[in-house]
Amino acid sequence: MVQLFTAKFFIPASRQVLVPRARLLARLNDGLHGKLTLLSAPAGSGKTTLVSEWLAAIHEMPGRSAAWLSLDDADRDPARFLSYIVAALQTVAPAIGEEIMAALQSPKQPSIETLLMALLNEISTLPGKLVLVLDDYHLVDARPVDDALRFMLEHLPAQLHLVITTREDPNLPLARLRARNQLNELRAADLRFTNAEAAEFLNQGMGLHLSEGDVAALEARTEGWIAGLQLAALSLQGHQDATRFIKSFTGNHHFIIDYLLQEVLQQQPERVQNFLLRTSVLDRLCGPLCDALLLDPMTPGQETLEYLEHANLFIVPLDNERRWYRYHHLFAELLRQRLHQSTEGSTGEATGTLAELQRRASQWYEDTGFEIDAFRHAAAADDLERAERLIEGNGVPLYFRDAGDPVVHWLETLPVSVLNARPSLWITYASALMMTGRPTAVEEKLQAAEGAISASLQGALPDNRTRDLIGRIASMRATLAVMQHDVETIISQSRRALEYLGPDNLPLRTAAHWTLGYAYQLQGDRDAARQAYAEVIHISKTFGPSIYTTAATVNLGQVQEVDNQLSLAAETYNQAILLAGSPPRPIACEAHLGLARIHYQWNDLDAAEEHGQQCILLTGQMDRVETFAAAGVFLGQLKLTRGDVSGAVAVLEEAETFVLKHNFLFRLPDVTAAQVLTLLHQGNLAGAAQLAEASDLPLSLARVRLVQGDPAAALELLEPLRRQAEERAWQNERLKVAVLQALALLTQGEKDKAVQRLGDALTLAEPGGFIRIFVDEGPQMLALLGECAKQGVSSRYAHLLIAAFESTDGKASVPQRLIEPLSERELEVLKLLRTELNGPEIARGLMVSLNTMRTHTKNIYTKLGVNNRRAAARRAEELHLI
Repeated sequence: MVQLFTAKFFIPASRQVLVPRARLLARLNDGLHGKLTLLSAPAGSGKTTLVSEWLAAIHEMPGRSAAWLSLDDADRDPARFLSYIVAALQTVAPAIGEEIMAALQSPKQPSIETLLMALLNEISTLPGKLVLVLDDYHLVDARPVDDALRFMLEHLPAQLHLVITTREDPNLPLARLRARNQLNELRAADLRFTNAEAAEFLNQGMGLHLSEGDVAALEARTEGWIAGLQLAALSLQGHQDATRFIKSFTGNHHFIIDYLLQEVLQQQPERVQNFLLRTSVLDRLCGPLCDALLLDPMTPGQETLEYLEHANLFIVPLDNERRWYRYHHLFAELLRQRLHQSTEGSTGEATGTLAELQRRASQWYEDTGFEIDAFRHAAAADDLERAERLIEGNGVPLYFRDAGDPVVHWLETLPVSVLNARPSLWITYASALMMTGRPTAVEEKLQAAEGAISASLQGALPDNRTRDLIGRIASMRATLAVMQHDVETIISQSRRALEYLGPDNLPLRTAAHWTLGYAYQLQGDRDAARQAYAEVIHISKTFGPSIYTTAATVNLGQVQEVDNQLSLAAETYNQAILLAGSPPRPIACEAHLGLARIHYQWNDLDAAEEHGQQCILLTGQMDRVETFAAAGVFLGQLKLTRGDVSGAVAVLEEAETFVLKHNFLFRLPDVTAAQVLTLLHQGNLAGAAQLAEASDLPLSLARVRLVQGDPAAALELLEPLRRQAEERAWQNERLKVAVLQALALLTQGEKDKAVQRLGDALTLAEPGGFIRIFVDEGPQMLALLGECAKQGVSSRYAHLLIAAFESTDGKASVPQRLIEPLSERELEVLKLLRTELNGPEIARGLMVSLNTMRTHTKNIYTKLGVNNRRAAARRAEELHLI
């Protein structure tokens, strides 16, 4: 008679330190309708603890009972396995399986399937429901036992529900059970502690009294792995500075090392251990990449990764196709430490050393087009030449393609002597700092580059490579000058850059052209600026989008905006946001600010505020960017419109402080003009007049004179502004001046001239769909618009603006009348714009050319005062056109 070890049948007692896990207990209960519940997760995931807690509740359910069997590697014999199954069931149903146990001792033992069928038939006669737990099934690892269990599952009676806990998926028909809704699964991601559970375990269970931040950090560090949290808690007992310990808690901690070595790593075959160690240099793994690292056909990458996942060896799939994986963070740290220990003392060229593994990874990533990852591994290998070549990116540097931070982090680790020996690295350092929004540190690096270049030349003339480095420095200085609106420096440094840069250095030559365009924009030469930005965008197409493509697109939108082409500018700004990526790079802040101003003029105040806040959010990711002040001016105006005068004052004070602190004095007139307007809203005429006079703001002063009841003085100030705006074709300034002139003429009693002047303003404003520039002027403007409507001066547009005045809810106000009725054909197009059809499909459906369809669409947008399909559909519904 086989001697059975009865301790294998006892359900483990619940631990004293236990976190209630109601969500998981509910899932276990929900799975009782099926045949099998599988808990498959790595060591230390809390599988056994959870099931034992659940069984305590099962025993309290009427008509239900539970049996337990702890398995070990001695249970690989199917007869022994079946003997223990029967003995476990007998703990709750003593009479069951007596004949089967006798048959198992017989010299002429029946087949296992025969005995199993007899057992299942007996179970089917039981009056209640029975749960059988097979704990640590991974230790059995025997095909005959798998076959026996597969047979049981196929013929399982309704009275029995099986529960398996295992560190690796068993060789059972899981897919078929899953498809038949007969399988309930809890895996590592389900078992990991949530933040709340981790807090209860650490503070109440282990008595640590950690802060919310410390709990969150430790939960993230261990990825909710219960054993990891427990080991950390044990280590924390006795530590006075919990926060400091948590920051240092890694897979190199001795408790973690002991546990993972004994429970995980040393349990694997040598070839698997070798695979784990050598691939630990990777942040993420796939089969071909692992093959490139190991160069071992006996350990194929994809097959081994699938084995590791099957075995729950702390590996996490990163996609549904099971192509990419990563190791659990603590496990990866342990592996890297062991790899480092195993390669200490070997030469850098030796196969299998850390540096060689990193170089192989870098080469694979480069060959497959992942240049940023290729750079990371080259940097980890301390391969300066390779890393610098990869940073340059075949003409488009990595820091132009969202890789500025890793480049900066690497360069920060290099000694000054190394950087001095390669001046190009100093320039790369400066460029990456610029592209990651840290301009204040750039000039120091450029001066270091110049010093290194001078030392290397020792009085000799520079060669072509050195000349290109000098050109790169000039290009960087031109870009820095852009931030200060220093036109003279922008132009001189841009021209120096174009003189020295190599002809094939298209990215930086493009940058120099962009900075020149920006200088033209600051000088008010909008045609030249527009041409320069269009050229930058065109040239960029030869080597792919870069930061300067996005910048030129933003600036082109700004030029279109000040030319009163609001719909066109909105399209351009939206294109810039697309170029900025998702999540957006900080450069998108200017595009959002432009859209905020445009939506404000269109009277969509909610959209305007949303874009304004997005601008503020993005500027917060950069160091000392003057856009923050411009955004403050806009938000101050928006608060004023909504009646929040104190909020406007606070925002503008913050903007003024920012401008003075960072010496962005070119932004001060905009801030001051907004402050003058705020003082007028407060009724502080004297303060407004004093500020406008002291700041030399003629347009603001004209507004003050108008409010003071001196229209003649206002007109005297406005006339030279009108002439200047017309001479330079500054459409936005022409519009602003015309609006104030019309009000001044009306106040002076010259109604007909006022109507005529307002008609000029309406002609300038109508193509762009301006609303707020009129509505913000209040009752006098409403009365003057009424006169325009009476006299037939831009009457349709005047009526649209009068309707806008009728909105008093302070939210987005949509004009209730069209600028011009839609034609029958435009109505047909409008209906199709509400569908999922694209432009070419709509054109084919209407039997017109694509250009004709686009013309109809543009006309529709203009008449509805919108700039995209969704807005057109919404506007059409509001006007009951569809």
